[in-house]
Amino acid sequence: MDYDQLKSVIEGLLFLSGDEGLEAKEIAAIIEVDEETAIDLLEDMKADFRRSGRGIQIVEVAKAYQLTTLPEHISYFEKLATSPSHSTLSQAALETLAIIAYKQPITRSDIEEIRGVKCEKALQTLLSKQLIRETGRAEGIGRPIIYGTTREFLEHFGLRELSELPEPPVHLNMEEIRQEASALFGKDGNDQSPE
Repeated sequence: MDYDQLKSVIEGLLFLSGDEGLEAKEIAAIIEVDEETAIDLLEDMKADFRRSGRGIQIVEVAKAYQLTTLPEHISYFEKLATSPSHSTLSQAALETLAIIAYKQPITRSDIEEIRGVKCEKALQTLLSKQLIRETGRAEGIGRPIIYGTTREFLEHFGLRELSELPEPPVHLNMEEIRQEASALFGKDGNDQSPE
């Protein structure tokens, strides 16, 4: 893989890592180069971003590299954040909110275990919209933050209390789904062959 392709991969990795970022040694291991080469690529990318006038930059915080916006554009970001058209929730935020509503009090790691993906950005969105709040800290290692819904959540969804939430969907047994698919389509539900 040439340097431009490696830089493209690194940019994607930094995007996916969000505000947690990645250390140079992690990047090096993923793209299968030595750490010094990874650092050279990152420094080259920083210069590329500056030269081309990009709206994002690569910064190193606590030994982790991450993508961030440019501080001189803050006034535009504030307009976006306060824009009425930007008040809808993403699918990830809605899923996270539903988990919190039905399972509260709940920790971030419990939410991530249910969703199967990280939820830090969704939590930040929900906190900023005051739909959830920190309700305390769990016992145990690290004393993780516990989340719950707010009065604003109830108001937003027109609920007097949490007991008015609709019943959550019932989890289906995968074997039952395969049997139903087999009965409906006359073939094994596992059959992936094109029709």
